[in-house]
Amino acid sequence: MAISGRIGIIGGNGQLGGAIARRLLSVGAVGDGDLWISCRSGRAEVPRGVIVGADNQALVAACNTVILSVPPAAAASIAIAAPGRLVISVMAGVSLARLAALTGSARIVRAMSSPAAEHGLAYSPWVAASGVTAQDRGTVRAIFDACGLTDELAEEDQIDQFTAMTGPVPGFVALFADAMIRHATARGIAPEVAERAIRQLFLASGRILSASHESPAEQVRAMVDYAGTTAAGIAAMEAAGLARAISEGLDAAAARARILGEGGA
Repeated sequence: MAISGRIGIIGGNGQLGGAIARRLLSVGAVGDGDLWISCRSGRAEVPRGVIVGADNQALVAACNTVILSVPPAAAASIAIAAPGRLVISVMAGVSLARLAALTGSARIVRAMSSPAAEHGLAYSPWVAASGVTAQDRGTVRAIFDACGLTDELAEEDQIDQFTAMTGPVPGFVALFADAMIRHATARGIAPEVAERAIRQLFLASGRILSASHESPAEQVRAMVDYAGTTAAGIAAMEAAGLARAISEGLDAAAARARILGEGGA
């Protein structure tokens, strides 16, 4: 279903901006001429009918909705005046207040997404400033529904937590998978066999977690209650402080998001 009005993506040839653009195009959410992309080079490999340039302000003038998808350290370089426009930022750590100052818009949405958007697999939570209308909220939901799953949050500070948890795809999951592969190869299993096995494990696990009515905690408890080999592994990982290490890692990632969003290095 097409989204009403033109959508412009500043940074639309980057990893995240490009993923969102390609998804909107592939599902028919934007019509011919209704997607604009601005980037420093002024060039991007896009289908016919997508308008590409290097002038951010020209994009703002032409579009009803503007998505900001540049690295947070480059936020100050956006240099746009966007009063009256719906502005959606997927820049990590950049606050609603700073976004309003950078764009001049009162209709600001701060969101988090991931390159999994291209496959319709992103989780994209967002929080809205007080000037965002009910119609704006419908547009935001339509964009992020096309990219996967989405929720509106009540508290802005929660966005940094989701930046840490759901932004890095595959990120932390890949770290865990790599640790399992290295464990297997250290015990004599051929690297290509270990990698194939672990890739399949995570594929199956993701699908089962997504489809199951049981929470992850309930599934862990069921494994522990079964008292088999997995229970022994879970007990050892818990004793080693796995949960604490994960929590500390997520806190570090969230803190880094805040620093980047404030223009820190």
